[in-house]
Amino acid sequence: MPESKLGLLQGTLDVMVLQTLAAMGPQHGYGIARRIEQVSGDEILLNQGTIYASLVRLQQRGWIRAKWGASENKRKAKFYSITPKGRVRLGQDVAYLQRLADVMGRVLASRARENGNA
Repeated sequence: MPESKLGLLQGTLDVMVLQTLAAMGPQHGYGIARRIEQVSGDEILLNQGTIYASLVRLQQRGWIRAKWGASENKRKAKFYSITPKGRVRLGQDVAYLQRLADVMGRVLASRARENGNA
C-alpha cells in the first residue's frame, strides 16, 4: 500500500513559505506551492486553500508583502516577497525547528536502543 502524503504540523507551512521566498525571491502563490511540493519530493501536496491561507496569515503579520504583476503566461498574479521582519522570524523558526528535530532524533534513538534495535 502506498504511503500517504505527509501532514503538516501547525506553523510549518508558514516556515516553508518564508524559506521559499527567501531562497527564490518574489513568487506567486501557485509557484510557491509547486516549489514546496518539488523540494519535498512530492511528500507534501498543497491545495490552493491551504497555501493562500498561509499567505494571508503571513501578510497580516508583516512577514511578507504582495505586489501585482504578470506571471510567466502573462496573466495578472499577486507576487509575494519576504520582508526584513519575515527574515528575522524565519531565522527564529529555523533555529527552533532544528532544535526540535535534534531532540526528536535523540528521543527516537533512545527508544530504538531500549527496544534492542540499535
